[in-house]
Amino acid sequence: MSTITGSLSKMHSDLLTGTENSQVTYQLPVGDQLLLLNDLLGRQLSIKYQGEIHCCHCGRKTKKSFNQGFCYPCFKKLPQCDSCIMSPEKCHYDQGTCRDPAWGEQFCMTDHVVYLANSSGLKVGITRATQVPTRWIDQGATQALPFIRVATRQQSGLLEVIFKEFINDRTNWRAMLKGPADPLDLQDSARELLDMNSSRITALQEQFGIQAIQPLAGTDPSDVVNIDYPVIEYPAKVTSRSFDKEPLIEGTLLGIKGQYLIFDHGVVNIRKHTAYQVSVAVH
Repeated sequence: MSTITGSLSKMHSDLLTGTENSQVTYQLPVGDQLLLLNDLLGRQLSIKYQGEIHCCHCGRKTKKSFNQGFCYPCFKKLPQCDSCIMSPEKCHYDQGTCRDPAWGEQFCMTDHVVYLANSSGLKVGITRATQVPTRWIDQGATQALPFIRVATRQQSGLLEVIFKEFINDRTNWRAMLKGPADPLDLQDSARELLDMNSSRITALQEQFGIQAIQPLAGTDPSDVVNIDYPVIEYPAKVTSRSFDKEPLIEGTLLGIKGQYLIFDHGVVNIRKHTAYQVSVAVH
């Protein structure tokens, strides 16, 4: 048995694109060490919560994690915890009230993509161009297609607001963890959304400039990214487990999907437990 101890962080993922169906490789950060999870499928894994949470930004000990790993003071002051991160269309950078303009310039005033994904069914989403395909993997999508490229996060949020009038913008995580979603024609859905909203897209182009908002061709079948996850067996019933209720979670690791570990007795959302101090043992 080997044991490592440290602070949990969201799982690192890697996908070799360019093949018809590429499987995700996962690593679990525990402190400054990385545990290659794909090699542990079928083995017994124990994760013991040490009873402490240390803010992922400042390291301060906190009784409760805010916004997945932050202490309350950091949650209230950091730009990555501002309400406009969840609702990008409410960006207030141009009003001079951004919590950290330099951070905003680096992470928000940069290319984003509006995409369609199939995780628990068709959904629309947005992400920084540099976060492709990580964002899709984190949501457990089995298919994804970027169909508009924009110059800022706010612009992607304005488009998402339009499109979510017609399709969902959230993943049903329980359905996602029960197995792969039925395949969808994402290209056809993208064309339909663009056609239905052509005048509204044109209005945004007139506001921000035609180069700022560019629909992508999406005509080649290879534009759709197919994602396969390392799962031996999906649960018939999804039971969520949390260190807030049970300090020791253990069992046979049956799969990894999204940011979830799938055990033979329940699932654990690793991202939710960012900054929790744990010890991880492999039996």
